[in-house]
Amino acid sequence: MSSSKKQAFFIASLIILWYSSNIGVLLLNKLLLSNYGFRFPIFLTLCHMSACAVLSYLSIVFFKIVPLQVVKSTPQLLKIATLSVVFCGSVVGGNISLRYLPVSFNQAVGATTPFFTAVFAYLMTFKREAWVTYGALVPVVVGVIIASGGEPGFHLFGFIMCISATAARAFKSVLQGILLSSEGEKLNSMNLLLYMSPIAVLVLLPAALIMEPNVLDVTFRTWKETQVYAAAATP
Repeated sequence: MSSSKKQAFFIASLIILWYSSNIGVLLLNKLLLSNYGFRFPIFLTLCHMSACAVLSYLSIVFFKIVPLQVVKSTPQLLKIATLSVVFCGSVVGGNISLRYLPVSFNQAVGATTPFFTAVFAYLMTFKREAWVTYGALVPVVVGVIIASGGEPGFHLFGFIMCISATAARAFKSVLQGILLSSEGEKLNSMNLLLYMSPIAVLVLLPAALIMEPNVLDVTFRTWKETQVYAAAATP
């Protein structure tokens, strides 16, 4: 197999893995938050960010998938912390919305991210896209509006949280382009996640303990019940 074919196969494998992992996370989140009755979206996001912190550290420091980029200044760290807080808000909002909305509708609303990105880019940087670009976004937004009216599982609060999460994702993308615009401050996606995820954990931990005070007790009790069921099912 030629090198170009190997590279194409590798890229295709990464795309398939990305799609599969995204679908898996969404379905598991929906199962936990809606079907399984685990009503702690902030704690669930905390678990996600903890896993991101550990896995990104292993990937960069031990497996050296990408070179480690070092934060060079306190202002750069503050910019990363700002992005991390916005990132937390988007993930928590998305997880909360999954408690109330079907996964398919959640993803349909998420498809409006480019629309919000274009709006925030214009409001924050005065960057104007071609009219063709704006025109291409209109059918997406109209489709979500129509789907909202005909969705049997529509829930207003869930819809508001989903829209908020989508807008926060777009806001983070634009903010990232503004805050980390200089060549000396740019980080690749894995290194950015390496620094953002521990900060997110520090933000989410007190939030989970304050807003979801019985989460540890419920989680431990649920784990013990699962262990009992597993032991009973073992022949």
